[in-house]
Amino acid sequence: MAYRYAKGAFLAAALLLGGASAASSLGQGAVTFIAPYPPGGGTDTLTRMLANTITSQTGWNIVVENKPGAGGNLALDTTARAKPDGHTLVMAQTDNIALNPWLYRKLSYDTFKDFTPIGLVASSPSVYVVAPSSPFNTLADIVMAAKEKPGVITLGIPGVGGTGDLLGHLFGKAAGIELSHVPYRGWSQAFPDLSSGRIDIYTGSVASLLPHILSKDVKPIAVIGEARSPALPDIPTFAESGYADVKQAIWWGLAGPAGIPEDVVAELNKAMRDAVASAEMTERLKQAGYAPIGSSAADMAERQKEDTDLFGGLVKESGIEPQ
Repeated sequence: MAYRYAKGAFLAAALLLGGASAASSLGQGAVTFIAPYPPGGGTDTLTRMLANTITSQTGWNIVVENKPGAGGNLALDTTARAKPDGHTLVMAQTDNIALNPWLYRKLSYDTFKDFTPIGLVASSPSVYVVAPSSPFNTLADIVMAAKEKPGVITLGIPGVGGTGDLLGHLFGKAAGIELSHVPYRGWSQAFPDLSSGRIDIYTGSVASLLPHILSKDVKPIAVIGEARSPALPDIPTFAESGYADVKQAIWWGLAGPAGIPEDVVAELNKAMRDAVASAEMTERLKQAGYAPIGSSAADMAERQKEDTDLFGGLVKESGIEPQ
């Protein structure tokens, strides 16, 4: 479906609300945004970027709390158990709130029943990159090589069962090829293997790989998203390359525990959307490899449902066993 996305940025982490006005639905007191990943990463950076913008626009005192662990489960569990007054929120994203129900045999929360969507903040397409000396310059080159050598062409992925792994399976199915997936803990581990030719391709978000693309450590081939990345306007999408169904960008959105009052949701959503729509925030997001969104709560709920269904099917097709 077509989403009604406004200009946007993203939130997550910890928000401390020290001086809300008397008219505020939130009232007085601390509001914590929980970031499911460690400091210094893309999610953390995005969260702090947004927190600073909200602070400057509302006067709220923003604090970021990082709670990494178990693929985002620790942060989501903490949020689900919190009082539903809008004072505890989490930065959810595709790889935790849409994928974890399929990757873990038992969760302490239900991703639909135990959360209140606030709104989508930003997205970042995945990108396929190769070494600068690679003979691959297009997806057509990769497909041709994979058809000549089934199962020999290797795709480095940031972990089994993540979006990189599953979208790789989706691409393989659409192209009628078989790529050999090689899991890594992250880019720092994969880069030496890509540079030396031990693996042929690596996939990650544009936001995470953009510095290495700009420094020409790697060569981008194509991005997975509904549109070209603002940070890589010359790089085609998979859809433009003939694979219309391979278009699912990674997204980030704000959520709280189930039962947050509608007026509080509306106030939080407005603060997020105003921050996302600011010219400075929009430009900073684009430069960092993100596409601003700033959606309604309803759009986030719908996107979560669609991606949960999509990736659930891919998990089953790929034979990935839940932990």
